[in-house]
Amino acid sequence: MLLRQLEYLVALARERHFARAAAACHVSQPSLSAAVRRLEHELRVPIVRRGNRYEGLTPEGEVVLAWAHRILAERDSLRQELSGLRDGLTGTLRLGVVPTALPAATLLTTPFCDRHPRAGVSVESLSSADITLQLTEFALDVAMTYLDDDTPRQARRFPLYEERYVLLTPVDGPLAHAARARWSEAAALPLCLLNPRMRNRRIMDECFAADGATARPAIESDSVAGLYAHLPGGRWSSVISHAWLHLFGVPDGLRVVPLEGPAHGPRVGLVVTRGEPGSVLAEAFLTVAREAGVRDALDTLLRTYLTDVG
Repeated sequence: MLLRQLEYLVALARERHFARAAAACHVSQPSLSAAVRRLEHELRVPIVRRGNRYEGLTPEGEVVLAWAHRILAERDSLRQELSGLRDGLTGTLRLGVVPTALPAATLLTTPFCDRHPRAGVSVESLSSADITLQLTEFALDVAMTYLDDDTPRQARRFPLYEERYVLLTPVDGPLAHAARARWSEAAALPLCLLNPRMRNRRIMDECFAADGATARPAIESDSVAGLYAHLPGGRWSSVISHAWLHLFGVPDGLRVVPLEGPAHGPRVGLVVTRGEPGSVLAEAFLTVAREAGVRDALDTLLRTYLTDVG
């Protein structure tokens, strides 16, 4: 069995099309098909369900695919470790991040690159469901996501911070000078929020409901950047996670008002799939995270904004 055969199988399962998989692997379609057939012959099991086109994997093929992901991930870890011994840490860390945690990701990626100048980071914005899938398939080295969501059972979790929610509202608005605001009061404002497909929005909707209110925003966005784009001008208010202040701050003409409710929201942290040996890049990233003090940095930033407007 050749590692190349496993790479072809992974590409075929990902692309679900022989020609596209061959193009992704930079080989001809007959070469890829022949390699998969040789793999079936060597393992003595049918792997691909064939018809006029690719129809998916057999039950045996799904087992082989899971092992292929694991074997290729361990191959990559071996290369990283040997390269690190020779030249210092090199390669590219594959980091998946839920969109609402992206503003805080730079608190980790920048010091990681400073410490390991020969290594890089590939950051991909993914839903929590996609993160779970890609961790299972060893397509990610590390994920930055909600720790309370479903993550692979065989995974290590490293908490970074708890989300705190605050109201961003125009300085001439009805709640601008309130020491604290209720969620029900915020719901009555002209709002722009993330859309309900976002995990963060669903968490906020639970907070609104706990105060007997339902948010009906006029503007909804599928990204934090899209939400912030609507805030300048003094027409809209929004409820945000305090972590977003790290990247976006407070737009001119708005102020931060704390919201009554739980002292801490859901936990955000790093998730790494367990494996022996583990990814050298992932372990180096966890080392940076342990020293970064993300929770304290974000809480200090929030206190600074609250003091500035107090």
